[in-house]
Amino acid sequence: MNIEQSIMEILWTGPYSWPKYESETGLPSVPKHPGLYLQTFEYRDGYLISAAGLTRRPIPTRLREHTTKFINGDYTIMDMIALKEGLRKEVWHGWGWSPEKRTDFEERKLIILSAARKQMAAYRLFVANVDPQPRILERLEASIWNLLYKLQNPFCDIPDRGVMISPRWERETPIIVKNSCEVRLHGLPTSFDI
Repeated sequence: MNIEQSIMEILWTGPYSWPKYESETGLPSVPKHPGLYLQTFEYRDGYLISAAGLTRRPIPTRLREHTTKFINGDYTIMDMIALKEGLRKEVWHGWGWSPEKRTDFEERKLIILSAARKQMAAYRLFVANVDPQPRILERLEASIWNLLYKLQNPFCDIPDRGVMISPRWERETPIIVKNSCEVRLHGLPTSFDI
């Protein structure tokens, strides 16, 4: 069976600052369009991707929601010194609560919040202004996460596992994505299928 594939070109722009950290980082604010975004950290000769996301609303709006989750302890917080070496070392493991975990969070809250702020300040965001059709965004995000799980291992094991993604369904026509960016994004090839 011969299925003709479509081609989609994506231009990643950035790095941008996490909202509210622009004066600290000296980087521009993230654009206010919907689309895809990559949460990255400076690493060697480029940027190491730790997460991919999508939004049909302005990207800064979505990132403000992420900020709340970091501050509330819902997300995993990484040690920035270890991360600069490409190592995953958690200060706090988010994703789920128990009474014991809530007590631990309250006891270590100042340390965890300090680490969360350092992490958000260290993020370097890259964005792509792509067609906000739900399935295209979902397929793109899912493919990027799957690439991170497979290809980033030579560098480190930074991305969280168990993220809810929605890859291409069998009945959907494959699309070849061609990436371009002025800097190196570790783990993101110049082309891949979604």
